[in-house]
Amino acid sequence: MLPVAHANTVASGESYKVRMAKSISKFRTAILLLSVCTAGSTAIAQSSGEIPPAMPLAPTTDKSREVTAPEDKPLPDIPALMHDVENNQRKSEAIEKDYLFHSVATEQEVDGQGRIKKTTVTEADHYWINGVPVRRLTKKNGRELSAEELAKENDRIDKEAAKARERRDKGDAQGKETDPNGNEEITVSRLLLLGAFTNPRRVQLNGRDTIAVDYTGDPKAKTRSRAEDAIRDMVGTAWVDEQDHVLARVEGRFISAYKVGGGLVVDVKKDTHFTFEQTKVNGEVWLPARIDAQGAFRALLFISFNGSLHVTESDYRKFRATATVLPGVTPVAPAEAPAPQP
Repeated sequence: MLPVAHANTVASGESYKVRMAKSISKFRTAILLLSVCTAGSTAIAQSSGEIPPAMPLAPTTDKSREVTAPEDKPLPDIPALMHDVENNQRKSEAIEKDYLFHSVATEQEVDGQGRIKKTTVTEADHYWINGVPVRRLTKKNGRELSAEELAKENDRIDKEAAKARERRDKGDAQGKETDPNGNEEITVSRLLLLGAFTNPRRVQLNGRDTIAVDYTGDPKAKTRSRAEDAIRDMVGTAWVDEQDHVLARVEGRFISAYKVGGGLVVDVKKDTHFTFEQTKVNGEVWLPARIDAQGAFRALLFISFNGSLHVTESDYRKFRATATVLPGVTPVAPAEAPAPQP
């Protein structure tokens, strides 16, 4: 379940792995219930001044424990729960806009025999400018960007943010629901028509109670877009935090190859899969914490990837910004797991 790249995004020259990290980390809730299908152009943020260091954080664990639901505590209605998740994601964006975080992405490309042939490590800061989520590349393979490279990053963010706002305005004029990048959203209501949520159960994830639910796309469902076409060929699991009704974790996998234009435009191999995880920060907002993906992907003549991606997000900081990062950024840490309910 990897992002499906739009042609203008591919043509920008940005690597597939960078866009995948951005797309997953700045997901729209409805799509991430089973996949991260929309790409959206990655914007590189314009920044001036020094950003103070943030507090180091412990790595996010990947351990979960199945918990038997008490007889006196029935499981919630799953469609209603997913609608809550969708609504809460939209509400949280107002808080997300006050936060910045850092990511480290390690991508490994493999050859036809599965041997690693190339490893690339990139670092970036993620935040919002004028209502648009942006990503500012800061390092590649341990090297700081040069002044010329930073200038190009700043120029690109201005252009991509402007394009995102234009797409949003166009969508609003047409009465369509769009994400912060201006891409049309796939709502929970559509997901319920494209597949089925099954097997609800309580699971403890990273010390918090969650409702885990599986999703399976219906290959016979009628679709409205290429993203919905991809959803029909996907299976996945979503972990919803029971207290906050937000996505804590998502796993997804293509059960068959996904192609656009007979594979000439987009070609995603069968069993390509990903894991996305969030963490609660400062007791008020859930932000990306970890991404893992593995598989094979090709888009047009610009991108060809076969391997794995591992992204860790950390150094969460609170700030306010319009066109630049302002001084006075406050480091914050993820919230501790809540005490068990009696």
